Amino acid sequence: MSTDLINALSHEARNAPLSGIIEIVNAGRLRKDLIPLWAGEADLPTPDFICEAAIKSLKEGETFYTWQRGIPELRQAISDYYSQTYNVPVGVDRICVTGSGMQAIQLAVAAVTSAGDEVIVPTPAWPNMAAAVELRGAKAVTVPMSFEATGWQLDKARLEAAITPRTRAIFLNSPCNPTGWVASEEFLKDVLQIARERGVWIIADEIYGQFHYGNAKTAPSFLTISTPDDPVIYVNTMSKNWAMTGWRLGWIAAPAQLGQVLENLVQYSTSGVPAFNQRAAVAALQNGQDFLEEQIAKAAKGREILLNGFASADSIQASAPAGAFYYFFSVDGVTDTRRFALDLLEQTGVGLAPGTAFGDAGSNFVRLCFARRHDHLEMAVDRIREFLKRG
Repeated sequence: MSTDLINALSHEARNAPLSGIIEIVNAGRLRKDLIPLWAGEADLPTPDFICEAAIKSLKEGETFYTWQRGIPELRQAISDYYSQTYNVPVGVDRICVTGSGMQAIQLAVAAVTSAGDEVIVPTPAWPNMAAAVELRGAKAVTVPMSFEATGWQLDKARLEAAITPRTRAIFLNSPCNPTGWVASEEFLKDVLQIARERGVWIIADEIYGQFHYGNAKTAPSFLTISTPDDPVIYVNTMSKNWAMTGWRLGWIAAPAQLGQVLENLVQYSTSGVPAFNQRAAVAALQNGQDFLEEQIAKAAKGREILLNGFASADSIQASAPAGAFYYFFSVDGVTDTRRFALDLLEQTGVGLAPGTAFGDAGSNFVRLCFARRHDHLEMAVDRIREFLKRG
């Protein structure tokens, strides 16, 4: 393509970053010996009872435009899910269905920022959040987390110090992708108080809330410490809990006053989510608790396989993830994790995500998804350890 044509594009489009994860995926997706642990998804297909709900909807002719905020049945199912999971009432007037968790993030960012504004993003972080901010013409202000013997830590004072007159929001992902860090309830209270006092929004990504390996069944949530009118926008997705990554279906829970604004943003982006997709989501939320619990148990066992498998690998530095389903580790002497991931893929068939994709604070680490087949995880541990022995 002509350079002149590229230069004629918007600054935001020209500078949209390449995905460091997708680079590795594209390099290895056709390998026959592949163990793909690079993406944030399980390896089970969507359960039949969910697919059948979509098929039934299609057969009944639900192929027309539908409610912009989501069909009433799905909004009610999401409201019920919050009540059952967190014992907190979340009214349907606070729910807006979106075309993926990624669109939920994009709409949240669009709702609270304009060009030149700032959003604070602790890192290491899933790269799409910062990209969504930058594509808006705003600035992602990164706040590095620190890796310590007890695990990853986010310093509250450092977070607050990053707030400027241009700050419009704090993005907080807990449990965290990629580190597995889980914010304590006390930390969430502190961040909420900061948001109230400083007049900034919180964009709360609690997608992995049920993948929690502490004493409580779920990770601490802003839902249990906030009021319905607090400046918190929750983004979520059907992808992780119910093996629906390919369905591209998510939602936002926000103060009810934002309802019409969010509906307008949906209208002028996708004009709504297909009704048959939404019927599938209703089935998942209403009848998918057993499947979800199986997913959580599978991930917990996968976590155990990795912790045990790498326990005696002196060259690997990592902490036990408290939540989500990623093992984020560094290797002594490895500073170019992109090259490491490519070499590991080429020589062993194990696909990992390089830490360079998650910001400077994680650039010396690599991410492994353990919500996968246990035999593949055991094989991956063996292949990685053998690879490290070869130097």
